[in-house]
Amino acid sequence: MDKKTLERARGLWQHRGQARSPFAVEPGPGQESVWDYPRPPAIVDDTRLVQVYLGATLIAETRAARRVLETASPPTFYLPPNDVRMEYLRPASGHTFCEWKGQADYFSVCVDDTCAEHAAWRYREPFGEFIKIKDHLAFYPGRVACLVDGERVKAQAGGFYGGWITDEIVGPFKGEPGTGGW
Repeated sequence: MDKKTLERARGLWQHRGQARSPFAVEPGPGQESVWDYPRPPAIVDDTRLVQVYLGATLIAETRAARRVLETASPPTFYLPPNDVRMEYLRPASGHTFCEWKGQADYFSVCVDDTCAEHAAWRYREPFGEFIKIKDHLAFYPGRVACLVDGERVKAQAGGFYGGWITDEIVGPFKGEPGTGGW
């Protein structure tokens, strides 16, 4: 993608985290509002225990996750490849493009005869400002079980976005009905 097209895509966003939108839920003690997250997104190291399962099989476990925080979206957790049991991941067809991170490649998570299709993704060649998540893997909590310090993560609405909703995160969130322009 040429620089002009990329800048045009980045410029479409109305909300950039400088001010919480009037319709945003006010965070309580120990909570974060996705409306306080920046755009372009920020990367924050997270040392909590993060686990990913397909059925009873542990697919990934780490205390070295990186959360990507972006206005209007629940955090997406990216796990280091050394903490993912890659023998359960199979390359999946298709790619998507993020104007902030670059081109994503997808994986299905398979254990024996059970497969969660397009359940994980990574950025092999992210844009420079996102090099910290190069080759790290993110998982859709609606397709595999994801936990943060034992709390089962809820999936972001809409099926496209991979944000992880925990009790500490308040919205509303991009992906819900009527959020197409966010």
